[in-house]
Amino acid sequence: MQILTKTINNIKPLDQRAIEAAQERLDSLTKPPGSLGVLEDMVKTLAGITGKPIPSLGKKTVIIMAGDHGVTDEGVSAFPKEVTPQMVINFLNGGAAINVLSRLEGAGIICCDIGVASDIEHPALITRKVKYGTDNMAKGPAMSREEAAAAIETGIEVAEEAIRQGSTVLATGEMGIGNTTPSSAILRAFSDCSPEAAVGLGTGINKEGLSKKHMAINKALEVNRPNPDDPLDVLSKVGGLEIAGLTGVILAAAANRIPIVIDGFISTAAALVAARLCPGAIPYMIASHVSEEPGHRVILNMLGLNPILHMKMRLGEGTGAVLAFHMLDAAVRIQSEMATFADAGVSSNH
Repeated sequence: MQILTKTINNIKPLDQRAIEAAQERLDSLTKPPGSLGVLEDMVKTLAGITGKPIPSLGKKTVIIMAGDHGVTDEGVSAFPKEVTPQMVINFLNGGAAINVLSRLEGAGIICCDIGVASDIEHPALITRKVKYGTDNMAKGPAMSREEAAAAIETGIEVAEEAIRQGSTVLATGEMGIGNTTPSSAILRAFSDCSPEAAVGLGTGINKEGLSKKHMAINKALEVNRPNPDDPLDVLSKVGGLEIAGLTGVILAAAANRIPIVIDGFISTAAALVAARLCPGAIPYMIASHVSEEPGHRVILNMLGLNPILHMKMRLGEGTGAVLAFHMLDAAVRIQSEMATFADAGVSSNH
């Protein structure tokens, strides 16, 4: 756990002087103060993270963590778990929605097998398998405490390697059939959220599937009794390997003063675990969107994060995060390219 401890210790507060300087410049631009709303908020967040009042975005990278879930044995998903490795190959071959949207934005994709239940061969795949899928959390812990910690540290290492390779903005992506079930279980373990508010239709299960999902989560919480005061306990008992990996990615980004754009419900469950491990990581998180999963909005509210986009999406993969990259681009362009009142010879009211 040395890597995890060191990473958490390296997470420092945002640079307040850079935020104030960014605000001063925003107020000097040829517009009424605050009139660009969320774009201005993003400029200040990026300034605080990077220490630069006029921030710039360099290489953007989506890190997709892939893992399988033993709880699919309970009939909680509309798709069989064989789809996980099939979709990983699709990502690596450039055919998924995340590939299309990343190409549009010019963002890179890193795909990591942290816990797929079968072996995948592909030259572009990072294979860092902690375990061949989690165990069925409805019958016992999804994984051991040591496995959960190892998966977090794997996420840290993958993120830090991406940063060494020049990435200056990271986004979370995931693939794992059945992974809305552990995400809902994590939410319920950390809150008094009602089952109805925590559990959604995932990839599109029917009423019977939703009932099975509720039952599986109830059993998992009953059998495992995760301790909300111990984030690793919650993660190991009712989490997922890819969720743990993304927790590490988020913590590594914060420790390296890199913005981390959070995708959908599963990514936000990882953000919740990261926040419980280190509340200081929250200011580095940028909530890309709010999905159709009911629990997503609940976790965003718990974290105090305001989603940029409302697109009725529920795909995951990092798709919402990549769309939000465009908004970040717009924010930094406003700060760096817009004329000030003085530059433009326009009268200001202050």
